[in-house]
Amino acid sequence: MARIGFFLRVFILGVWLAQMAQAQSCRHALVLALDVSGSVNSTEYAQQVNGLAAALNDPDVRSLILFSADAPIAVTVFEWSSRNHQFVIQPWISLDGPAALDRVIARIRSHQKVRAGLKTAIGTALSFGAVLLEEQEQCWQRTIDVSGDGTNNIGITPTEAYRTGAFDGITVNALVVNDPASTTIAGTSSSSEALKNYYEDEVIHGPLAFTMVANGYADYAAAMQRKLMRELSPPIFGELRD
Repeated sequence: MARIGFFLRVFILGVWLAQMAQAQSCRHALVLALDVSGSVNSTEYAQQVNGLAAALNDPDVRSLILFSADAPIAVTVFEWSSRNHQFVIQPWISLDGPAALDRVIARIRSHQKVRAGLKTAIGTALSFGAVLLEEQEQCWQRTIDVSGDGTNNIGITPTEAYRTGAFDGITVNALVVNDPASTTIAGTSSSSEALKNYYEDEVIHGPLAFTMVANGYADYAAAMQRKLMRELSPPIFGELRD
């Protein structure tokens, strides 16, 4: 059933692309923002970076990304922490073929974190992502995909950032990384649920925005794979719930 669902996604994606390819040269501009604040240790950061690379290299994700060279996906990746730290790991690149995607995956895997500041400036990171997206106004969809394991504790809040009007036409989705030590056998702890609620109430933005949850950084690759599948599928699938 899972494979049937995937092929149905690809079929609808083909119809969708056929309708829009003549008008747009880029179907989706995707900003991937990685948390490198003080709560993320070296092991967890490696799991995050390698998890993103693994998710991008997943066969189903690759199929969605590379479906049409005529209307490709553009991607950029940066890490963020405090107000003074946003470091671009991968500048904008058009994923118009397997070689381009492979270069991005290799670059992400080889990156060593460059951390300046330990606090969590989500609002500032989102504003940085919006500035990056100004370079991709020709793309039919524009999305910021922000990962984080804590709440904003310095700088402007996400709500304040959204009041500027810079996010018109931009979707912000979130991958929330819970602390597995706070998750019981019976289910999600109150602290984990509170973090998820914070991202749903304060961080995500746009009518089809959603939150995906990873149970610790060891679960990051699987959660990011699910997130990318939902993010890069035609809009109708953005309304589905896992």
